[in-house]
Amino acid sequence: MKLTLLKKPVFYSATSLLAIFIAFSSFNKNQSARWGQVLLDSLNESQKRLSENALKGLKIHPELEITLFASEPMLQNPTNMDIDAQGRIWVVEAYNYRPNINGNPINSQGDRVLILEDTNGDGKADSRKIFYQSPELNAPLGIAVLDSMVIISQSPYIWKMFDDNRDGKADRKEIMFQGIGGEQHDHGAHTFTFGPDGKLYFNFGNEGGQLLNAQGKPVLDQDGDPIGPKKYKQGMVFRCNVDGSQVEVLGHNFRNNYEVAVDSYGGLWQSDNDDDGNKGVRINFVMEHGNYGYRDEMSDAGWSANRTNMEAEIPRRHWHLNDPGVVPNLLQTGSGSPTGMILYEGNLLPAAFHNQMIHCDAGPNVVRSYPVKAQGAGFEASILPVVEGVNDQWFRPADVTTAPDGSIFIADWYDPGVGGHQAGDQTRGRIYRVAPKDHTYLVKAMPLDNPSKAIAALENPNLAQRYLAFKKLQTWGKLAEPVLEKAYLNNPNPRMKARAFWALMQTNQAQKYLKLAAQDANPDIRMMAIRQAKRGNFSQWKSLASQWVQDKNPQVRRELAIALRHIKDPQADQIWAQLAQQHDGQDRWYLEALGIGADGDWNSRLSAYLGLKVNPNTLAFKDVVWRARTEIALPYIFTELKSKVDLSQKLRYFRALDFIPSDKKSNMLMEIISSDFQGQTEAQLIGLRHIDPNYIASNSDAKKVLRDLLNKTSEADYLELVEKYELAEEKDKVLGMILSGKQSRKAGTVLYKLTGGAELVKQTFQKGSEEQQKAIIESIRWIGQKQTLSLLFEAMNQQNLSMSIRKEAARSLGNSGNGENFVLDILKNKQVSAEFIPSVVESVSRTWRKAVRMEANSYLGAVSQQAKTKHPDLNTLLGQKGNAQAGIKVFVDQCSMCHQVYNEGIDFGPKLSEIGSKLSKDGMYVSILHPNAGINFGYETYEITSKSGETYQGIITSKNETDIILKLPGGMVQNFKTSSLKSVKQLPHSMMPEGLADAMSTPELINLVEYLTTLKKK
Repeated sequence: MKLTLLKKPVFYSATSLLAIFIAFSSFNKNQSARWGQVLLDSLNESQKRLSENALKGLKIHPELEITLFASEPMLQNPTNMDIDAQGRIWVVEAYNYRPNINGNPINSQGDRVLILEDTNGDGKADSRKIFYQSPELNAPLGIAVLDSMVIISQSPYIWKMFDDNRDGKADRKEIMFQGIGGEQHDHGAHTFTFGPDGKLYFNFGNEGGQLLNAQGKPVLDQDGDPIGPKKYKQGMVFRCNVDGSQVEVLGHNFRNNYEVAVDSYGGLWQSDNDDDGNKGVRINFVMEHGNYGYRDEMSDAGWSANRTNMEAEIPRRHWHLNDPGVVPNLLQTGSGSPTGMILYEGNLLPAAFHNQMIHCDAGPNVVRSYPVKAQGAGFEASILPVVEGVNDQWFRPADVTTAPDGSIFIADWYDPGVGGHQAGDQTRGRIYRVAPKDHTYLVKAMPLDNPSKAIAALENPNLAQRYLAFKKLQTWGKLAEPVLEKAYLNNPNPRMKARAFWALMQTNQAQKYLKLAAQDANPDIRMMAIRQAKRGNFSQWKSLASQWVQDKNPQVRRELAIALRHIKDPQADQIWAQLAQQHDGQDRWYLEALGIGADGDWNSRLSAYLGLKVNPNTLAFKDVVWRARTEIALPYIFTELKSKVDLSQKLRYFRALDFIPSDKKSNMLMEIISSDFQGQTEAQLIGLRHIDPNYIASNSDAKKVLRDLLNKTSEADYLELVEKYELAEEKDKVLGMILSGKQSRKAGTVLYKLTGGAELVKQTFQKGSEEQQKAIIESIRWIGQKQTLSLLFEAMNQQNLSMSIRKEAARSLGNSGNGENFVLDILKNKQVSAEFIPSVVESVSRTWRKAVRMEANSYLGAVSQQAKTKHPDLNTLLGQKGNAQAGIKVFVDQCSMCHQVYNEGIDFGPKLSEIGSKLSKDGMYVSILHPNAGINFGYETYEITSKSGETYQGIITSKNETDIILKLPGGMVQNFKTSSLKSVKQLPHSMMPEGLADAMSTPELINLVEYLTTLKKK
């Protein structure tokens, strides 16, 4: 191309130049994202992973800018961080992350606590100190920096580390708490947060279990009870003093609540993770002492266990949201792996983020905010992205923290996968800073040499700075009170006013300021006053409660209802009754607050409510008795059950009966089943399910009703009743279902549980037609009991049977856990004739136990010695483009027998409808080629051995003291009584077979992964 130079000068007016500049700027702005994509696409996979290209894969909110503050090799695998008052970034690393599961190498010196600092002001860390490193530090999940004390969370310990000489090195370490479950597990102990009230807040996931003190003794809760599974379920939220004393449990029954964020009014916010693949990740406002519904409150059964009034949608069902006693979710965000959270109370970021949660979700590669609005006694929230890894699925934000200047920092685990103990990369990790464009990171020292300066520091958005200020104001004592009072009375920012209030609560004049706050025009301040008041004796705030009960704001009344919990006082009963009288029959948040406030005192609370002569025909009244936990509510519940409304509207009242302790329920149910429900089969069946089985066994009328119902129910309901009540007289009918192919698998399982059932099957098999023999084999092949294995083995060797039946029996021998062991035994003992060896080996070809497959294959002789086709290395696979349409067929052929996509396939392993939003291609290849490297939580393999010696392997979907539900390969469910079991053992292997990819060609594998990448959140 020839370039011609202009020989004459060209002149432009200022207006013309400005227009050109604006046009170019607009073009540049519109094209920047596109050119960024072009630049990213020009990189190979290795180049994309380089830290100098880190920002190319991220999309930032248009009013903000993201910069890379630190990256490998300065740090690796960050899990959590904090920022001190000087602006230094403290990071805990997890190089030694789950090595016993994923097989990754470890650092024998242990993991590290780092201090990163920008000393030259260029916006990048140039200084790194190792604050602590030790072989006992392995994959910590939390860090909180409180002056010279640093709290590290790593199950089974919470450690306090002290930098006495302030040289950036830990000088000593003490145990704060111990005995916490979840060692080397993401669902254990999480980080601590400093609250506005001078206390610490923290949580652990559902592996935590208990809390012991430094001496190894159980920590007692606010009621004087040991903190553990006898009183509380699953994940919990806590509050305590800075020294670890006065521990309170503030909420329970979460799955893996990761980090609790506290606003200046004392409100609590956090996220919680679902069982993978169920689109149930949630954001919660924590109503103190609430139950959050991960497990069944009464039976401890899992969310998938059958129950009356079960929620239609799985994301809601996952949290038992239709059950009385479960606090509503603020927001459900679909699939994900939620991690760190803050409550942003700075003003540097755009106004949309002020006073809102900012949260990391490593699964969909996003940091986002959830702007909240009050709605009745609760809230509603929306989603506002901050940073998205739109072009880099290795972006795994693990934590977010506010710096003293109001900017936020994000810790990036940076890995091809997340969850299930996976760690595909051990060497990388990044820290990003997010701030308005061109805003330099500069932290100015905030002196604390007088109360006024300390109050100024208390207004800082950084928690470490606020901790120093709060502690200093305590030191100033009475001298600080006038300045604090001025801040409380005159500060136009209500959150700053709130912080002054909490500091005033440490003074001798606390009651004076509590009364002022109780009458404040701002409902947030009034709620804060209630939260403070409830920590004292009720006699000190009775008069205030009499004011609050008339408050027009339902959120204030919500907090008052909660504050009445466990207060045994007639006036408390009357106040509660007045609060209940103001329920509108629609606000579930308000209703659950009433439930919390009546806990342990339902008799007196409900009696006081009934004494107000409320109208029993209102939705509000029906709500209150539905939520009640007392016999007093039974007549009103049965009134609803007897009403002429549609059965669907009665389901909630049937379910409510499960929560009311009473010996009268069975009699009352039997009465309406025999009278009001006469001719209503479905209603009778539901009522029967809520009657104590022992009652039916001892009551002739109940038995008659049961027998009548058996002839009217569906096949599935029929089998459920026969199994539950062990009705041996029904075995002929159950056999008929097997022979006709109706509910074949379930019918086989039920029949073998009935007295005489096994013998009946054996006799029928011997005398039956070939079609009947096939039906029996199909029904029993999955059971794996001694009788079923014996029948199949004998059939294989029975020469008077057709070869088709004999081979079908051989192909069925290894279709259960016990069957796999049986197959190896008969092969080893040469009890299989040569013509049946291939069929017997085929029966274990899809077992997850690679050792079983390999040993069985060895009996095939030379055939088994042929080398398997090896797929190329990961980088080669990643360089290939597959055909997603062709991948659908591979999925149907190879994966659909264990996984569902859009409800198609068998529900056994994790659902994959949104897997493309969670895993990068790298992560997918690793999961397929090495399934044992990362097992999703809730899909761990268990081996159950009965007292009679039978062994089963599968996934436990529900477990309590009396029952275990085990899901077997193929989606079949097996119920066990714990009293019949010898052992329940978790195995280290995935149910997904190692080497499954060897059943595919390399093009098929590539096509499969290409298809899986298209399955993204809609």
